[in-house]
Amino acid sequence: MTASLLEELRERYPRVAVVHDWLTIPGGSEQVVMELLEMFPAAEIFTSIYEPSAWPSIITDRPIHSSFLQRVPGATTQYPKLLPLMTRGFRAFDLSGFDLVLSSNHACAKNVRVPEGVLHVCYCHTPMRYAWEEGFLEGEQVGPLARLAIKPLLAHLRRQDLAGAAGPDLFVANSQHVANRIKRYYGRTAEVVHPPVDVESFLGLPRSPDDFYLVFGRVVPYKRVDLAVEACMSLGRRLKVAGDGRAMDSVRALVGSGGSNGTIELLGRVDEAQRDALLSGARALLFPGEEDFGIVPVEAQAAGVPVVAYGVGGARESVLDGSTGVLFAEHSAAGLVGALERFEGLALQESQVRANAARFGRLRFREEMAGAIDRAAQGMLR
Repeated sequence: MTASLLEELRERYPRVAVVHDWLTIPGGSEQVVMELLEMFPAAEIFTSIYEPSAWPSIITDRPIHSSFLQRVPGATTQYPKLLPLMTRGFRAFDLSGFDLVLSSNHACAKNVRVPEGVLHVCYCHTPMRYAWEEGFLEGEQVGPLARLAIKPLLAHLRRQDLAGAAGPDLFVANSQHVANRIKRYYGRTAEVVHPPVDVESFLGLPRSPDDFYLVFGRVVPYKRVDLAVEACMSLGRRLKVAGDGRAMDSVRALVGSGGSNGTIELLGRVDEAQRDALLSGARALLFPGEEDFGIVPVEAQAAGVPVVAYGVGGARESVLDGSTGVLFAEHSAAGLVGALERFEGLALQESQVRANAARFGRLRFREEMAGAIDRAAQGMLR
């Protein structure tokens, strides 16, 4: 495929709208947005809330349309609180004149109104987890008044989310795990195109493994950094936690009260050079949370670092158990302890670890997405 199909799509769809939930803090879903913009360089962006200082020129050097929620004081930092209003914001956009709509959705972006006869392909990172999976809120600080309101609010969000799911002509899921969720909650089938990972930036990193394990990324409740801390303290293993987030206070308390004897280091946020040094020296990356896909395990494997991960969600699709890492089934510190003991008995090949990651590159994403868009278009013509 290629380049030829992508050029054909650019000619067929001269005006493309890329719709994303919000553009505030860079993350994995925004990498998808940037790849869609690489595919369609003339595309315009529609989003609920936009914080311009956070983004490279591929985003800032084009028309960006934010919703009426942009005018709410504090919206760029308090946007999760505006979630109940976001569908209204997306429905207010006027997409007349566009030939193709590509939504990048984990909340409300798919709910845009699309003109009749215009193809709408939704790249779905997940159905709205806040609405469908109440366990996702475990560990979050929710006050007593908010708890009283949360059940009717979640029911309202589920109704909105289900209604919006009827809109796209095609769902593309970022993993089979998410495709199954789309089927369960929306009653829709989905193609699977794994997200783009910049593996080329990591494949050439040298390896000089030390004796520490690594956790890398945002420290938020559902990522379960606490399990990594507890498991490493139980075994007396060194652990470095690189990242920050709203669960860091509870992690600090766990380290301070658990008798870590200096084996646990909380590094906070690190720059790219520090990240690369940590990946070079890490014995393995620990990934104890459930993710829809998970970019970090792929990046680690590209750097030659094995991954010990909870074997639910996207990790099952990116980590080869016994070959590029270890998956564990019991979601507890004891389950991770068993996985670490098993990992330490294996002799994994760095070349296999890197080769596994290479299949998730950016060009592969563009090719697979172009094919999905073309098949959806052909389906509309039949």
